[in-house]
Amino acid sequence: MNKTNSTVPFHGVGRRKSAVARVWLKKGKGTINVNGLGYEEYFHTNDERQMVVQALKVCGVEKAYDAEININGGGMVGQAGAVRTGVARALLEADGAFHDVLRQNGLLTVDARVKERKKYGQKAARRKFQFVKR
Repeated sequence: MNKTNSTVPFHGVGRRKSAVARVWLKKGKGTINVNGLGYEEYFHTNDERQMVVQALKVCGVEKAYDAEININGGGMVGQAGAVRTGVARALLEADGAFHDVLRQNGLLTVDARVKERKKYGQKAARRKFQFVKR
């Protein structure tokens, strides 16, 4: 799946909860911009920042690609998870040889857990109203 022209960006889409991240990777020096900001500015905790660069570090190419990322929806942790999946998919498009490494580290597996909906006749998704016997 290698593209011969290095100026063509590699694209990947990641989703987590209600967050959607669109990732474009191209050869560069390792800069990562998220919604127009550096990823260190956009994400506040170290865990979120590590999630963003995890796929690049696992493949050993954190200084080889520039990333331009657009994120919509969700909270910060969901957005970081969406970026992680999107970067992994873009790396897979850039070089198919990364597939085994990404798969072993669980970066290609989508975390499909979402919030359970509230049911009628109940207080919440699983919480019931208090039962009164008499």
